[in-house]
Amino acid sequence: MTESAIGVIGGSGLYELEGLTDVRWRRLRTPFGDPSDEYCTGTYQGRPVIFLPRHGRGHRLTPTELNFRANIWGLKSLGAEWVISISAVGSMKETIHPLDLVVPNQFFDATKRRVSSFFGEGIVAHVGMADPVCPALAAALDKAARATGATVHTGGTYICIEGPQFSSKAESRIYRGWGVDVIGMTNMPEAKLAREAELCYATLALVTDYDVWHPGHDAVTVDAVVQTLLKNVATAKDVLRRVIPSVGPPRACPCPSLLQSAVITSPSAFPLDTRRRLDLLLGKYFPLDRRARPAGKSGAVRRKGAPRG
Repeated sequence: MTESAIGVIGGSGLYELEGLTDVRWRRLRTPFGDPSDEYCTGTYQGRPVIFLPRHGRGHRLTPTELNFRANIWGLKSLGAEWVISISAVGSMKETIHPLDLVVPNQFFDATKRRVSSFFGEGIVAHVGMADPVCPALAAALDKAARATGATVHTGGTYICIEGPQFSSKAESRIYRGWGVDVIGMTNMPEAKLAREAELCYATLALVTDYDVWHPGHDAVTVDAVVQTLLKNVATAKDVLRRVIPSVGPPRACPCPSLLQSAVITSPSAFPLDTRRRLDLLLGKYFPLDRRARPAGKSGAVRRKGAPRG
């Protein structure tokens, strides 16, 4: 796709996006392996859209099995500039009820086994995470959600646990003591990688349950979650129908230039193989000399006039 597109990552229960025209399912292989599934590309009311079912069609992948790097890389390579993440969550507060919608503005990463960066292997970058959500996209998502008539909570913290098991009561009570608002298993490191890819990222969290802290709802079961989730997914589709036409260029937020001052490695020390692999991210800041060859045992690239890291 040549025109800037809106990426949609469908969470539990949302495996296809209805209403698209010119639909094409595209299989990609990225430098980081295979994404969760094929990408569905198409248009909605004239806006290019790229949809990815996060767990694969049929819900085949656990949260830990997700190849987050490949998923985000594929969206970026197909032309996505905005990413809307649809995610099922549990509520950690009495005032946030099942069937409510939340547009969080903060994340707490409590995962244990996931690769959370595109960088490494000779190139180091430190992208800021103080404000992990694109404010412009979150505002558009919030406005569209309210237009559906649903109860919407603006802002709040999403804690991401490893899963696939639900929390113990002790864990749930501790998380509540930390002041988080909702709990899920999939938005980290997804949000971190979206920032490294300079994508505008925001989450629409669909509340399905009260986790296990609530005395009246102390058993989270798949059956109960699925029943609420089906109702939430219908609302989420309505939100997407409203928000997609409202999102478009130019991007006036900080997201398109997050890597500008984040790379700390000197360009003269970039290993050539790593630099080539990351060209989708680094190309606009560190143009690759196609004639360059590894220099000595270090594999550093010799280039004239390279910007400083």
